[in-house]
Amino acid sequence: MSIEIHWIRDDATLASHCQHWRTLPFIAVDTEFMRVDTFYPQAGLVQVSDGVAAYLIDPLCIERWAPLAELLAAPAVLKVLHACSEDLEVLQRLTGTVPLPLFDTQLAAGYLNLGFSMGYSRLVQQVLGLELPKGETRSDWLQRPLAEAQVSYAAEDALHLAELYVALSPRLGVEKHAWVLEDGEELAQQPTREVNPRELYRDAKMAWKLSPSQLAVLRELCAWRELQARERDVPRNRVLKESSLWPLARFQPANLTAMAKIEDMHPRTLRQDGEVLLELIQQAASLPEAQWPAALPEPLPLEASAVLRQLRAIGQAEAERLGIAPELALRKKTLEALLKSGFPHGPYQLPDSLRGWRRQRLGQKLLDALAGSKEHP
Repeated sequence: MSIEIHWIRDDATLASHCQHWRTLPFIAVDTEFMRVDTFYPQAGLVQVSDGVAAYLIDPLCIERWAPLAELLAAPAVLKVLHACSEDLEVLQRLTGTVPLPLFDTQLAAGYLNLGFSMGYSRLVQQVLGLELPKGETRSDWLQRPLAEAQVSYAAEDALHLAELYVALSPRLGVEKHAWVLEDGEELAQQPTREVNPRELYRDAKMAWKLSPSQLAVLRELCAWRELQARERDVPRNRVLKESSLWPLARFQPANLTAMAKIEDMHPRTLRQDGEVLLELIQQAASLPEAQWPAALPEPLPLEASAVLRQLRAIGQAEAERLGIAPELALRKKTLEALLKSGFPHGPYQLPDSLRGWRRQRLGQKLLDALAGSKEHP
């Protein structure tokens, strides 16, 4: 299909278009990026569409991103994206801000019960009846000039994203439209949330099996790995493989020969950072008890599975009543956090992750069900 395409390759043109886009009720936004050998995504293209034309912003040419940042933050302009967690990271890194209000078409599809976590091509095919080419998703977006097929692919993505919004938005109704924006706001908070490297050990695999003294070592290893990945701009596993973290904390090798026997210890890591890791382990292992982290809670036992299924059924029933994808109602992590707050005897506390319409409609039902399961084990 023939699409009207406008290239934006200088700061003045970007500022001019952003000024115009701020007068519109919505814009569609997409990004193309590379993230093969880097910690941070490398932006190759930013696409914007007003539903009439596609505008391709070349980030390799732009220096002043303030106009786009102001547009993304403009409360009167709805920003339409699809499955946007990585796009948000790209935009945050380029402009220092994230798009709000945010309408994610993947979420909208879920609230219309068209399917959960639907891919973009499938949603376009289902809603717009168009078959999209798939050949450019993994091409090199940092090369210049971009191939004609890449330009066409990127332009189509942006234009059809705007068309998806026009098709989906009226079908949602006022309430579900508000829920999509509510979830969009939560999505937008993720790339702006500061991650404390010294808290990452809590999410390491099998960390709960370690003693507090071993957790002190794991905490330092996870923090060092994260900071080095950021500083070197390489993937975390390039610095130190995730599967090596637990055995390093558990067995605490005292020399390079012992460290070489650690699971998945890459020779490159041993060569480049082995001595640093040995010193890190030694320092963390010698910390006084007062500086050890608290023991981590064990995973939920098998007997919690029945209660978990009961809670999930509450979400599924509400989803059916509302006509939305069941997976949207209650997330597994939220239910597990709820159970961990008091299993097996209570009292239970609703986790912070259960918020907005979910907390309002389902919070008390979940607590009542847990109270009932306590009375009737």
